Amino acid sequence: MAAMSVNDYLQRVQTAFYHQNGDVLGDLISFRDPHVMSLRLMLEKPERDVERCIDPLLAEVIAAHLRAVWAAGSGDCVEAWKTQMVVVQSVARFMQELKEENWMLPIMYSACLDLRLFASAADYDLTRSGASKAGETLEKAAEALMSCFRVCAADTRTGEDCTKRWGLLYLVNQFFKIYFKINKLNLCKPMIRAIEALAFKERFSLSQLITYKYYTGRKDMFDSDFKSADATLSFAFQRCHAGSRKNKRRILIYLIPVKMLRGYLPKQSVLERFNLPEFYDVVTSVRQGNVRLLSETLVKHESFFIGAGIYLILEKLKILAFRNLFKKVFLITGSHQIEVSLFLQSLKWMCVEDVDHDETECILANMINDGRMKGYISHAHRKVVVSKKDPFPPLTAC
Repeated sequence: MAAMSVNDYLQRVQTAFYHQNGDVLGDLISFRDPHVMSLRLMLEKPERDVERCIDPLLAEVIAAHLRAVWAAGSGDCVEAWKTQMVVVQSVARFMQELKEENWMLPIMYSACLDLRLFASAADYDLTRSGASKAGETLEKAAEALMSCFRVCAADTRTGEDCTKRWGLLYLVNQFFKIYFKINKLNLCKPMIRAIEALAFKERFSLSQLITYKYYTGRKDMFDSDFKSADATLSFAFQRCHAGSRKNKRRILIYLIPVKMLRGYLPKQSVLERFNLPEFYDVVTSVRQGNVRLLSETLVKHESFFIGAGIYLILEKLKILAFRNLFKKVFLITGSHQIEVSLFLQSLKWMCVEDVDHDETECILANMINDGRMKGYISHAHRKVVVSKKDPFPPLTAC
């Protein structure tokens, strides 16, 4: 197929269009299909050939695609991105012309995926050369994707089987990948609302649902909604194919901190199985109440944690380490009335910086307020009076 002629290609396109074969057409405008390697299809001005062979409804899409093949073949990813923008906009117009039909959705899938990938490459080149700011190209790509989103979202009167709204989840996942990359998570909210409003939201393909849950779980985590993040990320992890170890590992990078903040510490065997040594000492330090080890581990693997966007989330684990450390102080003293100075000494022993009596009381007050310790602080006597019954509730109960 690498030597496919223009006539052969156009004939295949027209035949697929005649039979309304969206899957074949999706391949025929995809950059993962071998036809894009054919030198004979790299046409800077393909309009005349296309208009001669292709139905007018589809001609604009195919002409734009062949120009994109030419641009990509010349090695110019910026021009490829620009031409692929035209492809997506043409696809949106094409879909709008076909009322009460959705067989063409695979065409949209191919066009939108390729646009995101070209935009990512172009954004890197343009940023490196100083021609634009980081993320600008991806934002423009998202604007083009929105033209398809509007067409799909507006198809509310068509029967469920034929509605273009079946294409919404694929588009939303593309938006997620862009918005997370440019750090504009606030733009995800209307996308999530659109999916959650669908009566058939649980009937999308499992692969698309897993991607959706992965990103919504990450967003919940950043919004500090750890219960919801646990549910959505757990869904993604449990439903992800057992053979997709790379994807399972990617999910765990976010699920582990969420689980830990809810009091569930992962087993060492899980960390080893999915090659996550960065978390070994994070788990150990929280379990032991070793605040010093936790701080050292965050510094040691700082680049990994920051790159994953979880460094600040892991910082929140210090309160759990404090809780386990203070529980040890309670067990050692064997008393329900404990001098605040003893907690202060334990913090200093753990090399907690700039800690004093007031800061220690603040930590204790937060723990009591969060339900991680039962009791109260007697400021007059500078003591903590802990409950005689279950003074340190299980972390999973907090």
